[in-house]
Amino acid sequence: MTSFGTNRIALAAAIGLACATASPAQADIADYEFQLVRPEIKLNETSEIAVRLVDRRSGKPVPNAVIFTQRVDMAPDGMATMKAPIEAIASDEPGIYRFKARLSMEGGWRLSLAAKVQGETGTLESKLVFKAVP
Repeated sequence: MTSFGTNRIALAAAIGLACATASPAQADIADYEFQLVRPEIKLNETSEIAVRLVDRRSGKPVPNAVIFTQRVDMAPDGMATMKAPIEAIASDEPGIYRFKARLSMEGGWRLSLAAKVQGETGTLESKLVFKAVP
C-alpha cells in the first residue's frame, strides 16, 4: 500500500472517530421556563390564565409542549388544599398556553404545571403565583 493510501485511511479513521465522539450541543430542561402572561387574573366563573413557555437562552417562545399536569390552588394565601377546577383551552399563539379556571375568591393563587418539551428529556415543572382580582 502506498503512503498516499495509508494517509487516506488514517484521515478517514480520524474523521470517523471525531464524528462518533462529537455530540451536538443540547439544551437542558432547565433552559426552559413558564412565565405568566399577566400577574393578575380577573375573577369570574371562567377566569383565563395564560402562560408563555420560553427558551431562557434565546428568549424565544417554545411551541408544541405537552402539558400533562395542571393544578391551581391558594397556597400563596396559606390554603393549599383550596383548589379550583382547571382545564386547558386552545391558543392560537405559538408558545402561549391557556387555561380556564373557576377561581372562587380573590387573593393569591398558584398554578402548578408539568410538561414535556419536544426534543428534550426530562419534565419541566413550574409553580407560578398570580393574584385573582375583582
